[in-house]
Amino acid sequence: MSSAIGADLGRGARLPRSARRKQLLAAAQEVFVANGYHAAAMDDIAERAGVSKPVLYQHFPGKLELYLALLDTQADALSDAVIAALATTSDNRERIHAVLSAYFAFVDRDDHDGAFRLIFESDLVNDPAVRERVESVTQKTMEAVADTVAADTGLGRPSAELLATALTGSAQVVARWWLASDRLVSKDDAIHLLESLLWRGISNFPRQN
Repeated sequence: MSSAIGADLGRGARLPRSARRKQLLAAAQEVFVANGYHAAAMDDIAERAGVSKPVLYQHFPGKLELYLALLDTQADALSDAVIAALATTSDNRERIHAVLSAYFAFVDRDDHDGAFRLIFESDLVNDPAVRERVESVTQKTMEAVADTVAADTGLGRPSAELLATALTGSAQVVARWWLASDRLVSKDDAIHLLESLLWRGISNFPRQN
């Protein structure tokens, strides 16, 4: 990602509001991922985006509001990816593979380097608004998997949510470990190994007729 996202647009260039907001969020992501919330400055974000601070404040009244908007964007991206993965097939092993692939793809996106840290490794996690959003994306993805587990197995909702939590939690933790360990195992092998482990467990709950 460019170190000056707005450079080729010009500092005074006029953009539609939605395009400007997208540009500012991209710049903010670079700064927040690189520096963390507390060390990031609105001046740095405005400079990275190639806009003046007044333009930045027209869209976001403060640093927290900007951070929360960015967190919402990335949380929605992860949730949407998991939900879309579940819809790609009716085969449960393939569903596990698709969900794991969605998590690995999220932590390994070249165009959004470090975006997952905004959700899972935020230095602002004790802020109630941030914690609520992190818990919300975790809950949303778990519930999507639980819906499928409950429908396929006939298990009660609490049991389905327990299994879904195990699957999504494993996917998140292992994908983050994989990236932090400099991809010591290839992505395909990592997904296959975790898929095999999880399938050994989930396959013990046969689909109801």
